Amino acid sequence: MAIVKQIHSSPLSDLELVKLYQKQHHQDILAQLFLRYHDLVYGTCIKYLADQEAAKDATMNIYNELLEKVKNHAIENFKSWLYVVTKNHCLMVLRQNKKMITVEFQSEYVQSEDFSHLDSVLEKERRLQRLELCMEQLNAEQKHTVHLFYMEDKCYNEICDLTGLDWNKVRSLIQNGRRNLKNCMEQNG
Repeated sequence: MAIVKQIHSSPLSDLELVKLYQKQHHQDILAQLFLRYHDLVYGTCIKYLADQEAAKDATMNIYNELLEKVKNHAIENFKSWLYVVTKNHCLMVLRQNKKMITVEFQSEYVQSEDFSHLDSVLEKERRLQRLELCMEQLNAEQKHTVHLFYMEDKCYNEICDLTGLDWNKVRSLIQNGRRNLKNCMEQNG
């Protein structure tokens, strides 16, 4: 009992408590450590499970897991390690709760010799051709900034550096260009 009182009253670091628990296996030591991060564990469980009761159950289950896991793992940063354990536990709960749907095999959805599966590929190609035509209808500044933003994945600041244009002007050109493209695609769709 003297050990427990010493732990509660002394400011041992997480690492010191981990080492002490690994050496002595006293549940009170682990409880003290767990209480420091109980809110983190519960909050993480709420975030992943989106249910208070499930989060409470998961928090208690994680504590029970820690009784063995802390003994057997080399832990350098308990808080980070505990977060990963908590996240993995929640993901496992979600996987277990996920219902598997069985679908009857339907041969009409399998690729066949009639090449009907190419229809969607051809439609996508037609949309891309319409997009290219609509891009040509944009004014030069809009076309250039839209191309940099969407095709070359440049951010507004990079486009400003490349073109010498003001940030607000770049934003306006991209927004107007996107709107003009949308209108053109709808008119030619």
